[in-house]
Amino acid sequence: MSISIYLARLWGAAARAAVLAAMLLPNLLAVPADAQPASAAQIEYRIGAGDILKISVFKNPDLTLEARVSEVGAISFPLIGSVQVSELTLPAAERKIAELLKQGGFVVNPQVNILLETAFGNQVSVLGEVNKPGRYALDAAGGHLSGMLATAGGIMPTGSETVIVSGVRGGKPFRREIDVVKAAMEGNTGDDILLSGGDTVFVNHQPVFYIYGQVQKAGQYRLERDMTVMQALAVGGGITTKGTRRGIVLHRRDAHGKVNEIEVSLDDDVKDADVIYVKESLF
Repeated sequence: MSISIYLARLWGAAARAAVLAAMLLPNLLAVPADAQPASAAQIEYRIGAGDILKISVFKNPDLTLEARVSEVGAISFPLIGSVQVSELTLPAAERKIAELLKQGGFVVNPQVNILLETAFGNQVSVLGEVNKPGRYALDAAGGHLSGMLATAGGIMPTGSETVIVSGVRGGKPFRREIDVVKAAMEGNTGDDILLSGGDTVFVNHQPVFYIYGQVQKAGQYRLERDMTVMQALAVGGGITTKGTRRGIVLHRRDAHGKVNEIEVSLDDDVKDADVIYVKESLF
């Protein structure tokens, strides 16, 4: 896999994008057998926001109800009030409610049963620069990031190599940026994370740079990994006979949104949204 990625970078953006899309297919992702995406049968469902649960307590019909899991992962249950159930398996949620009923002295030996009526929490939203954005079930994708991206048709040629996964873990907001190309090149299977219901996978637009002035082909171009000013000039066809290397300036927006003009050398790095201007020689 790493050889394919290496060759793709030599062939150019189109070939590289094709290899990237292929990389995200589970059957081509080179990971150890024990790290392969779990099958639907191996993934034990965990309760998520929006799920509708039918809860009953043996010999206590007044405690039978349908409850919708709130956005913060809780349900309201008679006698014991708000109960946090997000990310719990159904058996774990049964035990938690039973224990709360027992601790409160409401039921001596409670036997709680929970049925999943509607599983909204079993879906992940895949947005941005993918071929088929939408909401997909974890079971269909095997539960892992690579499987989910493959289910969404893979990353488009205009998509970034960095994927953002956000959601909730342990009742707290979760956000992680994952460089999928670097993970594949280095064989880092730990970055092929297990997703949770309610997660959002976002693929941003590929970073770009702009070049104008005394260059052969002014315009907007895809910013490749670790690109230097010299490489950017090469993408733009090189400097014209009227241009000069001494007259290269770069316009870059800072954290406050202000655009600064920077004198650069050919070995300096280019960043997202940089504008490179090549001045005309005075001689």
